[in-house]
Order: sequence, then C-alpha cells, then structure tokens
Amino acid sequence: MSRRRVNDILRRALFNILIFVIAVYALFPFYWAFSTSFKTENEMFHRATYLPQEPTLKNYKYVLGGDTFLVALRNSAFVAGTTSVLSLIVGSFAAYALGRLRFRGRTALLYIVLSMTMFPAISILSGLYSIVRELGVFGTPFALIVTYPVFTLPFTVWVLTSFFKGLPAEIEQAAIVDGATTFQTFRFILLPLTAPALVTTGLLAFVSSWNEYLFALNFTITNPSAQTVPVAIAQFSGIDAFQEPIAEIMAAAMVVTIPLVTLVLIFQRRIVAGLMAGAVKG
Repeated sequence: MSRRRVNDILRRALFNILIFVIAVYALFPFYWAFSTSFKTENEMFHRATYLPQEPTLKNYKYVLGGDTFLVALRNSAFVAGTTSVLSLIVGSFAAYALGRLRFRGRTALLYIVLSMTMFPAISILSGLYSIVRELGVFGTPFALIVTYPVFTLPFTVWVLTSFFKGLPAEIEQAAIVDGATTFQTFRFILLPLTAPALVTTGLLAFVSSWNEYLFALNFTITNPSAQTVPVAIAQFSGIDAFQEPIAEIMAAAMVVTIPLVTLVLIFQRRIVAGLMAGAVKG
C-alpha cells in the first residue's frame, strides 16, 4: 500500500473520529434529559445512571395531565406561528426592495437592519414594555407577537436579501417584457423561487420565538393563561411538596423539543438549500 493511500486512510479516520466526538458532545445532553425524564425521584437522587432502572411515565402524565402546560403549548404555537408568518410577509417585501431595487442608502439601510440583531434583549426591554402598555396588549399573547419581530425580522430580512440578490436578473426582465407589474413579478415569479429561503428563515424564526423566555416572562407575568412554554416550565412546582421537579422539567423539555426536531428533520433539505442558496450568485 502506498504512503499516500495510508495518509488518506489516516486522515479519513481522524475526520470520522472528530465527527463522532462532536456528535457525542452535542447529543449527550439531549440523551441525558430524555433518560432523566423516565426516572423516579428516588432513582434520580440516589445515584447517576445512564439508563433508568425503573422507567416510569409518571413525569409525562404530570406534565400533560394539567391544563397549565397544555395552555402554554397552545400559546407558544400561536405566538411562534403568527410571528413567523408576519416576519416572512414583512421580511420578503423588505428583502425584495433591498435585494432587487436600486436606491440611495440601500447598503447603509441593510447594515442598519443587521445591527439591530446586536442589541442585547435586556437593553430594549424597558422600551418595549412601554410600547406594549400603550398598545393595551400587556398580559396577552399579542404582547409577544408585537415584540418578537424585533429579533426575528432583521434575520429574516438579511437572509432573504442575500437570496433575492442571487436570483438571475433575466427572470425579472422577462416578466417585465411580458407586461407583468412589479408586484406581479414579485408575487408570482420571484417569491416562489425563494421557497427554500422562506422555509429556512420561517423555521428559524419559529424556533427563536418558541424558545424565547425574557420577553415572555415580563410581558405575561400578570396573566398565567397567556404564558408560553419556557415560562410554564420555569414555574413547575413538582408533584410532591418540597420536591425539586427535575424529572418533570426534563419530561416537559422533551415534549417541547420533539416537535421542533421533527420539523427540522422534515424540512432539513430545504433548510440546507435555503442557507446555501444566497451564497452563490445565479
């Protein structure tokens, strides 16, 4: 066997080992949470085990048996879904203007949109609090729908702008020659071509809204029926008095995480296509 062949085998083996180590490092916390969700309280605090010795569904029955967590799931789905749709609608119009139209200050405006993602959430919390109070939606899910686009919309605009820039100009020119208006060109020709990017940004916006905690806690603190899943999980009290509800929290985390993992697995090809589409100019 040639020396070059040996080097290729060693390089491939080292690469596979590195991938395996990264995969274990990334997936082990998820596995530990999944395993812990089936453990009893005595087993969990007695000794650390990689597999539950006495598997039980009591934790899942506690989580899904009460109305509080189910209401929080409904609120999270409503808020995250509505936020994603609004971000895609507004973001697609803004991205089309920034990516296809020529006007003074376009580049500066694009970087201003990007800079909005750099502000810590806590730094704008007081200002958003005043806006929510003035709009009269404090303590309702609509308070989150109003505020979540602050961090979902800039990302959506940035990603979609890169995608619109990568579309061939000949497509738009052909539509104009055929008599299509600017809106018709955007709606019926360019927008369908952005489907991979729309799926990518919409799903990432959904995940960000689904997992957000700071705004959800502060804007729904006076109304438990409007709280989302992260807030509901943080306020678990446990099945028994003076109990540290670690297993119940893990069970709730699994219930919340599995739908997101399922969505990613279903749309993984479109996600990759959407992330790569704007990288190469057509």
